[in-house]
Amino acid sequence: MTRKSNGDGGGRSTIRDVAARAGVSASTVSRVLAGDYPVSTATRTRVMRAVRELDYVADARAKAIAGVGTPTLAFVLDDITGPSFAHMAHGVEREATRLGHLCLVCSTDGDTEHELEFIETMRAQRAAAVILVGGTADTAEYRARMSRIADSLASAGSRLVLCGRPPLDPGTPVTVIEYDNESGAYALCSHLLARGHRRILFLGGKPENTTAQGRERGYLAAHRARGEEPDPQLLLAGDFTRDSGHRRIRQALSQGLEFTAVMAATDMVAAGALTALHEAGLSVPDDVSLVGYDDIPFARDLHPPLTTVHVPYEELGRLAVRTALGRTPDAPNEHLLLGTHVVVRDSVAAVPGQLVPDASARVSSQAPAGGLT
Repeated sequence: MTRKSNGDGGGRSTIRDVAARAGVSASTVSRVLAGDYPVSTATRTRVMRAVRELDYVADARAKAIAGVGTPTLAFVLDDITGPSFAHMAHGVEREATRLGHLCLVCSTDGDTEHELEFIETMRAQRAAAVILVGGTADTAEYRARMSRIADSLASAGSRLVLCGRPPLDPGTPVTVIEYDNESGAYALCSHLLARGHRRILFLGGKPENTTAQGRERGYLAAHRARGEEPDPQLLLAGDFTRDSGHRRIRQALSQGLEFTAVMAATDMVAAGALTALHEAGLSVPDDVSLVGYDDIPFARDLHPPLTTVHVPYEELGRLAVRTALGRTPDAPNEHLLLGTHVVVRDSVAAVPGQLVPDASARVSSQAPAGGLT
């Protein structure tokens, strides 16, 4: 196994180098990397910083002696409670189990340092792949950090997989798996426009989030394809939670914003919006039409059942595992794109006298059966 120099001219780094750099014993380093013994947060931080600085990879033979023999892969996400991410995690776990791998899940709550520490631990333990999920801020710093992580994992025999995250520069050893986010939003907004809606309130996400940006671009593009420009006051930023949807509808109503339809960036946001509309005495879809995005299971159980965009989250998870384990770690950049489609239910009504032909693509009355093709 080849390791990079420890920076002091002494060849590959050892666990003793890490211990010396962190100011702890070699046994403490071993405990931190194994994760099977309690250590203080400060000690763990020092050890993981030393691991990164020295580009250390634990000896596979030592791991075998320690009894850590089951091949693993890691699934890293911001919020494990999100229903869409939960479905992706289910797909990852099922496919990992089928292929004889143990799946480890880390929820970071958006903490970049926590994400880096977990990735370094997985690299030290020689995980077969590290799968990072969810939108992010696509900055130069992000791309540089992800490129370093991809190179570092590849040098340790592991593969970085980005799901729903922006791609990296060509030549980076990474697999990127996305779904057609913007086109799904375009088709959904076109569905509303075709039913005569011209004042469509858009409940988006955080402005810097790439997933939110894609859905907003689809909303704008659908209007512009018809030669129209939406009122900027109808675009309300927030986050992807139920409470955010509820709060923003209350805000829009209190400000006297006029709208005939609401396009929510997620089904969770739509659920909160639906409650707020009902609390205000408004009927969906008789008074206000409402659509969401994701097609999580409860969308069909809302009253009325929610028109939304189906995203194949479980398939994304399974494909991430299968693709990562079927590639050599240092294989060049790979980019896969899965389709989305609108699922028409009962939450949209036509504006009287305004119905026009629907030009939106891939609109269906129900989601297709799951499964890989």
